[in-house]
Amino acid sequence: MKLLHIDSAITGDQSVSRQLSAQAVAAWVASHPGTQVQYLDLASDVVPHLSADALGFRTGQAAATEAQRRENALSEALVTQFLAADVVVIGAPLYNFTIPTQLKAWIDRLAQAGRTFKYTDKGAVGLAGGKTVIVALSRGGVYSSSEGGRAMEHQETYLQTVLGFFGITDVRFVRAEGVAMGPEPRAKALADAEGEIRRQTAAAANQPSVAQVA
Repeated sequence: MKLLHIDSAITGDQSVSRQLSAQAVAAWVASHPGTQVQYLDLASDVVPHLSADALGFRTGQAAATEAQRRENALSEALVTQFLAADVVVIGAPLYNFTIPTQLKAWIDRLAQAGRTFKYTDKGAVGLAGGKTVIVALSRGGVYSSSEGGRAMEHQETYLQTVLGFFGITDVRFVRAEGVAMGPEPRAKALADAEGEIRRQTAAAANQPSVAQVA
């Protein structure tokens, strides 16, 4: 089994999402011995945003310049790594009501027609199904418990949408909310999230592995 661990927070050791994603990976590996882990830190190994030179996978045109060849090679490496993973763990903090721009740049490279989705006469169909994705979310405030908060939040909702567009139906969210609202709310948020990681991992350990059912 292959697990791809993605972090995107720019706050280093202070990051709650990094703490939770590391815990999720450790728990998964403990319950699935032999799992091979690859790690990609989008804050240090920055994926460039899409540019005109990076649109080769969308136009289907052969690279004409060295810059286009470099961009195409990067996009190919990222989508190949993603498709090869049975499990993906993503650390995703909430920045200005959505995901970090670093994480969005990575997703933009994955969204390739013919690789992670295809268009049909009935609409788009995802091609990257059969994976388990665990997303460790961190939020300074609380957004999930009110209609107004949910309307402002474009982090979990976006990730649910785009991963579903890729055909992934097993998406598990772990939330730590209110981490900037004082010591007690922060401690409770972390404890709740850590408990959810344990529950998710215990449930997964009692199911056939992704590799077995693929």
